[in-house]
Amino acid sequence: MLSPKRTKYRKAHKGRIHGLSTSGTTLNFGQFGLNALQPERITARQIEAARRAITRHMKRQGRLWIRIFPDVPVSVKAAETRMGSGKGSPEFWVARVHPGRIIFEIDGVSDTIAHEAFALAAAKLPINVKVVARQGEGA
Repeated sequence: MLSPKRTKYRKAHKGRIHGLSTSGTTLNFGQFGLNALQPERITARQIEAARRAITRHMKRQGRLWIRIFPDVPVSVKAAETRMGSGKGSPEFWVARVHPGRIIFEIDGVSDTIAHEAFALAAAKLPINVKVVARQGEGA
């Protein structure tokens, strides 16, 4: 699973995901992309599950790019802990995804395989997504 090798701070604020994505909104590598339609935190486990679904459906042909990285630590307090006594310890990593962000890109496969692979990946993600293609290529 994806996680940073090191970070400047061990724990992060929860924060809010406001507005549209300002970067990563166009296809840079592949012919087809998976575009986020909602703001949400996507965990490293969800990214990995979607990646596995895509690569298995493509049967190791073509190329896959992951355009998001889980760099925000989420801390969780232990179960049945009283209030107070500080913030919990970091448990897992998430990526904050704004609407309009390209999450995955695929190249080297037909448009039907790409659409089916992205449909499988979309089932693993907690947000609504749409498949986008380069102009002049599939739908």
